[in-house]
Amino acid sequence: MAAADDTGPAQLQQALAVRLRASPRRRLIVAAWSALALAFFALCWHLAQIDPARLVEGLPKLGHWLAQAWPPDVAELPLFGQRIAETVAMAAIGTAAATLLALPMAVLASRNITPLPRLYYPARWLLNALRGIDSFVFALLFVAAVGLGPFAGVLGIALHTWGSAAKLLADHIENAGTGALDAVRSTGAGRATAIVYALLPDILPVLLSSTLFWWEFNVRASTVLGVVGAGGIGLELKNSLDLLDFPRLFTIIVLILVVITLLDQVSGWLRKRLT
Repeated sequence: MAAADDTGPAQLQQALAVRLRASPRRRLIVAAWSALALAFFALCWHLAQIDPARLVEGLPKLGHWLAQAWPPDVAELPLFGQRIAETVAMAAIGTAAATLLALPMAVLASRNITPLPRLYYPARWLLNALRGIDSFVFALLFVAAVGLGPFAGVLGIALHTWGSAAKLLADHIENAGTGALDAVRSTGAGRATAIVYALLPDILPVLLSSTLFWWEFNVRASTVLGVVGAGGIGLELKNSLDLLDFPRLFTIIVLILVVITLLDQVSGWLRKRLT
């Protein structure tokens, strides 16, 4: 016992000595990374043209606009209700189409179950491209292709959400393992049958939960698609901004907040039921 008691403090002293010898190098590494981080954010500050003085000067103007927004203009509530309905419909159709497209693409883009391994990386690259281009940009392109209106917004939402939803689902499939899939395949079932009866029941809750999330997200995103002529409440929002009609603008913003809050509550309740 005495030998053990003598060895313990000696080992602690040796470890402390090693730590002290290593500390100057470690401090140098930490200092280098800290300097790099500071330089990075200093560059970002410069490129973003951050100017707190301009914010201080602009706050009184913002306060003046807010004062002009009261009382809100409710004369066009039926029109706003129609535009809000368009926005929700755009998000619903676009999200549903993206989910249907995401399932087969997720299978193709999952390394552990893809039936065509040579297309794994091209599928991933396609999903990254769809995710990298915002629905706003897609909507702008489709306005030029199919004309003004909600249809362009649906197409823009569907393409962007397709890439995001399929990437999320493919990552889940790769991390979930293939135990159930291999068990069904061992009975002689084909790949498609195994995916339907073994993989789909496992990923269905994730698919439905993510679909609700993307629908909720796309409703918020759709509120600005009208700026490029893709329909929805964003069109009235842009018109109010262009005319500096702040009472009308205030009414639209309040309606958007109410609808998004309600959808958030409904979506959260449904997601809890799925888990």
